[in-house]
Amino acid sequence: MSDAFDGLAGVLWDMDGTLLDSEKMWDVAVRELSIHLGGPMTEETRLKTIGASSANALGVIFDALGLDRDPAALADAKEWMFTRVEELFGDGIPWRPGAHDALRTARAHGLRSALVTNTERRLTERALETLGRHHFDHSVCGDEVPAGKPHPDPYLRGAELLGLHPSQCLAIEDSPTGAASAQAAGCVVLIVPCEIPVADGPGRVFRDSLVGITGSDLAEAWAQPSGVRL
Repeated sequence: MSDAFDGLAGVLWDMDGTLLDSEKMWDVAVRELSIHLGGPMTEETRLKTIGASSANALGVIFDALGLDRDPAALADAKEWMFTRVEELFGDGIPWRPGAHDALRTARAHGLRSALVTNTERRLTERALETLGRHHFDHSVCGDEVPAGKPHPDPYLRGAELLGLHPSQCLAIEDSPTGAASAQAAGCVVLIVPCEIPVADGPGRVFRDSLVGITGSDLAEAWAQPSGVRL
């Protein structure tokens, strides 16, 4: 590894909206679930579900519809939603622009990589069929940590599995929820927005797309001061 990578040792990749264009599939599933539960979903409610853990997303939907968060009802809704997402994933999951090459670039430069997602293992395993498990040393799912994003637990666990301190890692995210999680864990965050804008903040660097990203770009993102747009 070149001197340009001094200090940067790992990349922690978000999945939905960052590597895979799967947020559109989640959009279908949560909107259909809302109708199934009693009514159409507002745009405000939908925005609150983007990047959220399944438990938080379901809570948002139930609250918006004025439904009691009965554990059995939540469990039924989760199963309905997961089954629908599995159906949609089965038709193939498109990549986000430049994401496949970005994964290969990190590997080619000797950077350790972990997938860090709020999506639960059941669905992540389906997505890994598209992503390719060989791109990652480890993966962390939303149901494998005490609290999902925006809490720091997923990124803390991802760094731990790589044998690194979070400060040695560049997290790549697309959502405010994910960015908050990575930042709270102590990672520098490269934000490539997808569905919704992400505010500037400490430890946040921005790029319009992963298309054409190089190893030097990853190192530069990790080393840049906050708020820079690459």
